[in-house]
Amino acid sequence: MFSKKFSATLATVILGSMVALAGCGGQSSAPTTPSSGAANSDAGSAATAGKKVLNIALKADPPSMDPMASTSLYDRQVQNSIYDKLFDISPEGKIVPALVDSYEVSEDGKTYTFTLKEGIKFQDGTDFNAEAVKFNLERDLSDNSKRKAELNLVDKIETPDAKTVVVTLKSPFAPFISVLTDRAGMMVSPAAVKQYGDDYINHPVGTGPFVFVEHVKGDHVTLKKNENYWNGAPKLDEVTYKVFTNTSAAVQNLRSGMVDIIDEIPIKEIPTVAKDPNLTAITKPNMGYQGMFLNTKKGPLANQYLRQAVDRAIDRETVVKVLFDGYGAPAWSPFPPGSMAYNEATDNAPKPNAAEIKELLAKGGQPNGFSFKLQISTTPANEQFGAVIQNMLKPYGINVQLEKVEYGTLLENGDNGNFEALQLGWSGRIDPDQNFYSFVVTDMPNNYAGISSPELDKAMEQARTELDDAKRAELYKQAMDALHENAGYSYIYHNYDKFGLSKKVTGFTYVPDGIIRVATVDKQ
Repeated sequence: MFSKKFSATLATVILGSMVALAGCGGQSSAPTTPSSGAANSDAGSAATAGKKVLNIALKADPPSMDPMASTSLYDRQVQNSIYDKLFDISPEGKIVPALVDSYEVSEDGKTYTFTLKEGIKFQDGTDFNAEAVKFNLERDLSDNSKRKAELNLVDKIETPDAKTVVVTLKSPFAPFISVLTDRAGMMVSPAAVKQYGDDYINHPVGTGPFVFVEHVKGDHVTLKKNENYWNGAPKLDEVTYKVFTNTSAAVQNLRSGMVDIIDEIPIKEIPTVAKDPNLTAITKPNMGYQGMFLNTKKGPLANQYLRQAVDRAIDRETVVKVLFDGYGAPAWSPFPPGSMAYNEATDNAPKPNAAEIKELLAKGGQPNGFSFKLQISTTPANEQFGAVIQNMLKPYGINVQLEKVEYGTLLENGDNGNFEALQLGWSGRIDPDQNFYSFVVTDMPNNYAGISSPELDKAMEQARTELDDAKRAELYKQAMDALHENAGYSYIYHNYDKFGLSKKVTGFTYVPDGIIRVATVDKQ
C-alpha cells in the first residue's frame, strides 16, 4: 500500500505552534457602544470580571452550529472552536492530521485507513473513537445533509477496532482528505445528536478547545474553555463572537478595546488600523471568491443569453479598483492564482464589449435591455458592491433593482430558489473540487442557480476521480468553458482576508483558509 504516515507528536507540534503575532498595547480611544446588531454586553462586566475573555467581531450572525447543516463562513468561524476535525490546514496551507494520528491510502486510491488518536473525549464526557467517526460520516451522507455532495463517493465505512476507520470509496476521489479538513471532518458527539435530535443545533458538542454556552441570534455566541481539552487547556476562559453588520463600527470597537479581533477591516480603514500602535492589520489573499448566482429556472435570467449579457457587462478590474484598492483580484473562475486548477484563459474575463452585449440582449429577446432583482446582504460593503454592479450594467439598458436581505435569509432564499439574482461567494478550500463541484453540478445542494450542463457535469465527475494534477487541471478548464456558456454563476473577484487585531492578543497565527483559530490564543 502507498502509505502517508504522520506521528501524533508531529501533528501536535504543527497544530500547537501556530504562534506568530505577539505584542502589547493599550486602548486608543474612549469605549464605543456596539452597534448595528452588535452585542451590548460590556467586556468588563461583572459576569466576565477576572476572566480572560476574547471578543471577536463577525460581520454576520452564524446561522448554524451544526457542521452537517452549515453553509456559512460565519458558522465555520465559531465551529472551529467547538469541534476538532480529522485533518486541518497548517499556516503554510498544507494538510496535517488532527484527530487522525496516521493514515494509509491504497494503491488504487479507493481505500483509506485512518488510525485515530486515543484518549480523546467529547465535551460531554463520551469517547471519541472509530464508531464516532463512522457515525459522523454516515450522518454527513444523509439526504438532508449539506455535506452529502462532498462525500458522495464513499461506499462503505468499517471500524475493525476502536482506533481504526477504513473508508472505501466507489472510485478514486482526489479531494477526499481535503474534504476532511473542513465541516465534513468535524466530529460531533453521537450521544448529543441522539439526545437532542433536531434541536442539536442549539446544543452542539465536539472535542474542541471551547464549549458552547449560548447563541443569541443576531447578537452573539459565547463559548467557554474546555478544561479537559486533549491538546492542552486553552489560555482563554471565554470567547465571545459579537455580530457587527457595520464593519466601521467594528473598527471603532477594536480601537476602544471593546473587541479584540475583527473579521473584516473596511478597505478605507486599513491604513488607519495598520498605523495604530495598539493594533495589527492582517491583509492576505485567501482561497475564496465572490460573485452572483443568476437563477436559471425562473425570472428574466432563466434566459441564457440574458445571463451571458449580465456576466459580460461586468468589468472586474473596475470593480476591484473601485471597491478594494488592491485588496482583491479580478476573477472569472473560482480558482485563484496558485490553485492547481488556475488557468489564465478561464480566469481572466474579457473586457465588456458593447456590440457583444447588445447582440446577447437581442438573442435573449430584450434588445433594449431588461430589469432584474439582485439580493444583497445588509452590510455597507455589500450595499456598495450592489451599487457598483447597478451602475455598471445601466449603460446597457440592464436595470438592477437591489433588494437588501439579512444574511441568514439570503442563504434560505438561495436554498429555496427564491431569487432572481443573489450575491453570495465562498470562503475557499484547499482543493479546487470544494470550490466548484457543489455549486455548479446538476442537483447539488449549493447549486442555488439551478445550473445544469451535461458537459460541465461530465468534466467535474472526471476531475473528482482523476489523480493526476495536470489532467485534473485540464478537466477544470473544460468545466469552466461550459460554465461561462451557461453563465449561471458570475465570478467577479478573488477574496482577501482583512483581519484587525489588538496587540493585547498574542498567540494568533493566520491560516490561509481564513478561519480565526483561538486554541493557542492568549490575551494580555
